[in-house]
Amino acid sequence: MAHWLVKSEPSKWSWEQQVAAGPEGTHWDGVKNHTAKLNLMAMKLGEQVFFYHSNEGLEVVGIVEVIKEAYNWIPGEPWVLVDFKAVKPLPKPVTLAQVKAEPSLETMALVKSFRLSVQPVTDAEWDIVCKMGGL
Repeated sequence: MAHWLVKSEPSKWSWEQQVAAGPEGTHWDGVKNHTAKLNLMAMKLGEQVFFYHSNEGLEVVGIVEVIKEAYNWIPGEPWVLVDFKAVKPLPKPVTLAQVKAEPSLETMALVKSFRLSVQPVTDAEWDIVCKMGGL
């Protein structure tokens, strides 16, 4: 199984709102970048995803799970949605500054492709960020 990271501005959709969506979860929308769309399309049921607060906070705050794979939401449009449910918060949010300061994460997409809203995360990166976050 692959790992991923999705970004959301807390003022638009926060970790707290994701948790409040409950086990039914909610769709992830607003992606208007083809690379991000391809990443959404590559996600598989049950895969784990870091939930990252962008613009405000700049930190990984929790883990969500893919509960519905990519589907079209507007007929004729190229964009897709993926549904997620909250799994657990990170006991200690991991900031972008901490990620950048960790030498073993220097090639992580969060560092190299900072603006991309949906990113792959390697198994090694996943383990390191989880450990940094107290998991």
